[in-house]
Amino acid sequence: MNLVSIKELSDFLKVKPSTIYSWVHSGTIPFIKLNGLLRFDIGEITKWVENSKPKPPRLRLLLKKQPIWT
Repeated sequence: MNLVSIKELSDFLKVKPSTIYSWVHSGTIPFIKLNGLLRFDIGEITKWVENSKPKPPRLRLLLKKQPIWT
């Protein structure tokens, strides 16, 4: 387990610390509260980011679409 602070996580994700606080408040991001301090497991954060990627559209849906030029 590799725990990082909000500052380290904001540098890693390239977002403002206030964004991370917002994600914590809404329960969007996995976190650990250790003696009143917020900490984040980089392994869990990496999985969270990978699971947050948009899924590619299903081929079946693409095949059912009608061409615009008809």
